[in-house]
Amino acid sequence: MHNQIFLRWASRVLFIGGVLAVSYVGFALLHAKCYQAMAERSFEKQTQVDAKSGVSPHNTSPKEGDILGRIEIPRLGMKVVILEGTTSQTLRLGVGHIEGTALPGEAGNVALAGHRDTFFRGLKDIRANDEIQVQSATGIARYEVDTVRVVAPDDIEVLAPSAGAAITLVTCYPFHFIGPAPERFVVHAHKQ
Repeated sequence: MHNQIFLRWASRVLFIGGVLAVSYVGFALLHAKCYQAMAERSFEKQTQVDAKSGVSPHNTSPKEGDILGRIEIPRLGMKVVILEGTTSQTLRLGVGHIEGTALPGEAGNVALAGHRDTFFRGLKDIRANDEIQVQSATGIARYEVDTVRVVAPDDIEVLAPSAGAAITLVTCYPFHFIGPAPERFVVHAHKQ
């Protein structure tokens, strides 16, 4: 008798816990989608204002969460706003610019990070010669994918500065791994 009561209550508690977990994930994804739409409009508006007024891009250091531009990979149908920083809050809302690397629109190696289960999920299908477009306050830069590789999480050589204009995209790997992923998936591309 007591076992049946315990099992009944345990199943209810687990069911409610499951509903709450799924609701949280759904809310987080909806919030990110709404934020992306708002950030996209804000970026477009600022780009138009700067173009009309002839204002050059700001020379101040961006702060965590500032909108820096937009990355698009046409073949994958990916289009995401780029934010400054890589805190968990920033990466929930968009693709983050890795501090210490070139900013979008600058010469050098622009490094961007994103979650494998949200904005960078499509990277699993990227391949050599794919085009990556980055729009920033200075215009649109087009890159062509050179390499795709998997590295250890502490392999920061992939973020090293480059003499030419390049972009490096980083996400966790494997893509369908549950929990903290043991490796990093790295895409490197050169400016066309």
